[in-house]
Amino acid sequence: MKHIIRFGLAAVITASAGLAAVVAWPIGVPQNRFDLQGDVNRGAYLARVSGCIACHTDFAGEGVPLAGGVKLETPFGTLYSPNLTTDAVHGIGSWAVEDFAKAVRQGISPDGQPYYPAFTYPFYGSFTDQDIADLWAAFQTVPPVAEPSKPQEMAFPFNQRWGLKLWRAAFLEPPETAPVAGKGGIWNRGRRLVEGAAHCAACHTPRNIAGARKSGTERLKGSDALPGGGKAPAIDPATLLSRGWTADSLAYALRVGITPDGDAFGGSMGEVVLYGTSFLTEEDRQAMAIYLLDVPSGE
Repeated sequence: MKHIIRFGLAAVITASAGLAAVVAWPIGVPQNRFDLQGDVNRGAYLARVSGCIACHTDFAGEGVPLAGGVKLETPFGTLYSPNLTTDAVHGIGSWAVEDFAKAVRQGISPDGQPYYPAFTYPFYGSFTDQDIADLWAAFQTVPPVAEPSKPQEMAFPFNQRWGLKLWRAAFLEPPETAPVAGKGGIWNRGRRLVEGAAHCAACHTPRNIAGARKSGTERLKGSDALPGGGKAPAIDPATLLSRGWTADSLAYALRVGITPDGDAFGGSMGEVVLYGTSFLTEEDRQAMAIYLLDVPSGE
């Protein structure tokens, strides 16, 4: 009996030590100090491409731009987008640009805590220092809103943020935005937008039981489990071509939200167009369309 008790105590101590190690486990990499001058206009453009306006503005509730409050219902609980205005208490007004860079590119808060991957930071990992400086300059022009962010309503154990460290170790992948030799400037521009800032795969790729995107052959094959119960169609090249899409019609749809058969985008894709891709240049929409119709298989 004593041996059983000792074994049980040893197991509890070992488990406790392991848990303590995970909780104390530092994540991310040090962020270099920024001394770049940001371009406000370019930063505002990048914020549109990246979905910052759409995800952090509660248009349904007539919320103030970037004050947060957008509700995302997931299988793990309900999330609310935070306040990103310059309010020093409730927004990001007390942050340094280095805090902003670490949050955007690494998904880590100023106090070192991991963000839930509903925040599409995995796609922003290849943002350059100049990209960050431009975004930061644009965000500094946003008026402060003294509106506290709504607390996240995650069920146990998903409300334990230390667990996200294990999720990151298992599933976090860098964005595939590096230029591909021989593909040309337009195609590679489309690749950088689709795989990075525009984060198309966030909605158009199915996810596993842990909420991580499935890669390989299922990439861009659509999803039936978007937050709130929505669906996203497959946008892999074979599917797009089989449905009659061309680079011109796809670029046009990204501008006005109208499909080749005259139907209109609805739901979250309608919001993507309204608050995001409709603001892009025609060249960038064409680049995205050209890339989507020619994504290398298996990526």
